[in-house]
Amino acid sequence: RLGNDPRDVSKDNLGYDIESLDPRTGRLRFLEVKGRRAGAPTVTVTRNEILTGINSPEQFILAIVEVEDGQTLEPRYVRQPFGKEPDFGVTSVNYDLQELLEKSSGPI
Repeated sequence: RLGNDPRDVSKDNLGYDIESLDPRTGRLRFLEVKGRRAGAPTVTVTRNEILTGINSPEQFILAIVEVEDGQTLEPRYVRQPFGKEPDFGVTSVNYDLQELLEKSSGPI
């Protein structure tokens, strides 16, 4: 819908699910997509996803898609969602979903 060229890379374990190329600017974005039941308290993000977000802060977007009554709501984009790298040995982190949604915006 935004005119970008998306590519599903979720099976490649890159730390994100979609590479999205803006053909007008040549800018490449990395989207990690998390689907959650509307009103869920948390969303789980893996260490690899967090490190990708920290290492590519201008390109990485955490895309949250809530599901309500079997229907998906508009994706919400959280840019630069992670403040620090997880401790050694941490495999995933639960984030407060409402706090992430408060920092989010619609796709642009």
